[in-house]
Amino acid sequence: MRAIVLSIVVVAAAALSAQTPDRLRPQDVLNVTVVDQPSLTKKYTVEGDGRVTFPLLGRVTAAGLTADQLAADVQKRLAESFLNNPQVHIDVERTKRVFVFGGVSAPGMYPLTPDMTIVELLARAGYSNAAEAMIVRPKNPRAPALPDDKDTTVVRVNLREFEKDLESGRLSRNVTLLDGDTVYVPRFDPNRIFVSGQVRTPGAYSIPENTTLLQALALAGGPTERAALGRVRVIRLQKGKQTTVKSRLEDIVRPGDTIIVPERYF
Repeated sequence: MRAIVLSIVVVAAAALSAQTPDRLRPQDVLNVTVVDQPSLTKKYTVEGDGRVTFPLLGRVTAAGLTADQLAADVQKRLAESFLNNPQVHIDVERTKRVFVFGGVSAPGMYPLTPDMTIVELLARAGYSNAAEAMIVRPKNPRAPALPDDKDTTVVRVNLREFEKDLESGRLSRNVTLLDGDTVYVPRFDPNRIFVSGQVRTPGAYSIPENTTLLQALALAGGPTERAALGRVRVIRLQKGKQTTVKSRLEDIVRPGDTIIVPERYF
């Protein structure tokens, strides 16, 4: 598990390796001053493709450069075609951000909004059926943090318990994210079961503790009209062997179970 987490975050870090603290990155806000040129002196934002749109110059690459390097480039471009001896200065307003990777539909970087929580971030990133998430929190905000870094703290979050809290209106255990946090959602779910046969939406589902067979069927959309509920079988790994277990609807299912709902005889 640890190796999987490390490899995915390493890939993410490599993809953003140019985004070291002194390098410009998407979402940075630039305070650009062009001396004696008030129409050019304003705030600009580094866009998602790493470029900035400047008046007169159009699209200029910014991501990966320092503020001084970008200022020198803009100054050179202005001098070549538009202004006599321009003087350009750029200051950076660093955007706070967080990262999410793993079992979500939209991984990547997200701006950190005030009081953003892990549940809010995961909802925006599109997670489902995950039992746990891991927050890797560096002492100094930077590009995606690695879980094995010496200056990071790892916070494990039980998403099933949070979901129960949300259903009951309790939010006290929700974790507020900090600038530079990297959230990893494992793709492997130790609480996953499989439901097949005469149910409306067969597939894999993550279950909380003490889930009954009937509740598991409800997760799969419920039985169809052709389902033989009296003959439902559970395939379970016991002592290293696959065993068929005859179960009642009120029985508790276990992680790893495969539930088979047969068709009724007519």
